[in-house]
Amino acid sequence: MSSDSFNGVRLTVAPMEGLTGYVFRRLHQSFFGGADAYYIPFVTPTQEPRFTERQLKDLAPSVNRGIHCVPQLLTRRPEDFVWAVRALLDMGYDEVNLNLGCPAGTVVAKGKGSGFLRTPAELDTFFGTVFDTLGDDIPVTVKIRKGWDDDSVNAVETALLAQKAGAAAVTVHGRTRKQMYSGTVDYDIIRSVKQALDIPVIGNGDVVDEQSATVMMEKTGCDALMIGRGALGNPWLFAQINAYFDECRVLPPPTVTQKMVTMLKHIQKIIEYKGEYTAMREARHHAAYYTKGMRGGAALRKEISSFEHFEQLEELAFKIVKENE
Repeated sequence: MSSDSFNGVRLTVAPMEGLTGYVFRRLHQSFFGGADAYYIPFVTPTQEPRFTERQLKDLAPSVNRGIHCVPQLLTRRPEDFVWAVRALLDMGYDEVNLNLGCPAGTVVAKGKGSGFLRTPAELDTFFGTVFDTLGDDIPVTVKIRKGWDDDSVNAVETALLAQKAGAAAVTVHGRTRKQMYSGTVDYDIIRSVKQALDIPVIGNGDVVDEQSATVMMEKTGCDALMIGRGALGNPWLFAQINAYFDECRVLPPPTVTQKMVTMLKHIQKIIEYKGEYTAMREARHHAAYYTKGMRGGAALRKEISSFEHFEQLEELAFKIVKENE
């Protein structure tokens, strides 16, 4: 099977706060590749027109050099969005994404992320102000959800507002905000958005292997894929999908040993960049994904959740290899 792409982009990595930061991106690009773009976890621009030191740790061109990255902004204030887009373009980025999909309670309570989907008139005003100020040739893309809940599905209407204003592309997560990440993705809504728009549409949700990637492309007709949780603990996924799309070839899955060796290298790099205390808290999440599906997985994840030191993870990895191979 082959698939079309837009601007050379076919497979992208979703922005996942605390998981797909600059360490993940650098490691993935260096050792596995296959992703055409990495969306940077959202930053929230403030009324003061400059990024904070903490935000710049993930946005600085020096940490993303050689990697096609797309910053994502979370805001409902057009003036904050405008200064941030201009600053990011000055930093060398060729696309900026607006987050209208985050379902977190603290975000939607402020009318941001997928909370913005509940007020389409205000969103339309936001779009108009932003693009009137920036110009319609500015490479702004938008990530949305199916809608707030099943009684207010408005992905097509939202996507049309974005296109009318001047958005360059729209990513659609085929779930409502109420669903969060539960249930199954709605391919029909992504297809409806694709059929309604003239600009590229990226499909997002439940892409975890070659088969689900194929289903997403065939059922929706989308131009590209955004992969989120499916990429966690499985950095081989992009090479697997590309081999299947381009050559109809199924690559062998990684062995338990390969998974554990890769996991330890991954966590070691996080420690190098962030120090053991901070890194091990992030490592708990990554390790849980690397061990997903293994024998005694629930017990393993519970054990990992209490780890404070790399040596504990190392000992567990050796134990897993011994028991599984």
